[in-house]
Amino acid sequence: MSLFITAGYPHPDETVDLVLGFEKSGADIIELGMPFSDPLADGPTIQHSSEVALANGITMDKIFDMVIRIREASEIPIVLMGYINPVFNYGIERFFKRAAECGADGVILPDVPVEESGYADEYAKRYGVPIICLVAPNTGDERMQLIDQKSNGFVYCVSIAGVTGTRDDSEVSSSVDTFIQRVNRKIKKNPVMIGFGIRNHESAMAISKHVDGFIVGSALIDNIRSHYPEKGWKDSLFEFVKELKHGK
Repeated sequence: MSLFITAGYPHPDETVDLVLGFEKSGADIIELGMPFSDPLADGPTIQHSSEVALANGITMDKIFDMVIRIREASEIPIVLMGYINPVFNYGIERFFKRAAECGADGVILPDVPVEESGYADEYAKRYGVPIICLVAPNTGDERMQLIDQKSNGFVYCVSIAGVTGTRDDSEVSSSVDTFIQRVNRKIKKNPVMIGFGIRNHESAMAISKHVDGFIVGSALIDNIRSHYPEKGWKDSLFEFVKELKHGK
């Protein structure tokens, strides 16, 4: 189970504690979102978390500092996920160098086509921070195989076309089975993690039964948004994470 949280949401002081709490509650991988003002692949929920994080003053250096603090207490794999514009602004080589120094285990750049990723691949290899690529239902077979070869760590399988966000179970299951069969025929080098649309344990189990794991982001943000800053909001969130993995 991989969990996505936007760095700096709901407040910068909470991110490290949330990541450590997610690990204790059953997370195997953390995707730490790098907020951006124009998140093209994200729906309203993660857009909201990015807006809040940016308003809270999150910067790339503050995100790297969070990774350092997490590393002081945990070895859970951390994947930095975000759009290429902030990386360009920070400096591509500088970004990958800092990511390596801080202990990040990978990077996901969803708006960088695999055919155009050479400028990032060079530094990813130089500093040992692999790029994890995505496949979607409209990814052709040959391109899927190319993505498998270029990706390291796992391949992020987008279950349905569209932006991030929870979905009705029937909307996800109606198209995902055929897609996953094709993924399993074409993705041979890397494990496959599937995300987009998962909202509870039942949908996670249904959608991930033929792959290596599942990814949840929007449902976590929705839970925080519903309870923060009420007393006990973290306890409610961590209980939700346990239920995502194990059920009630």
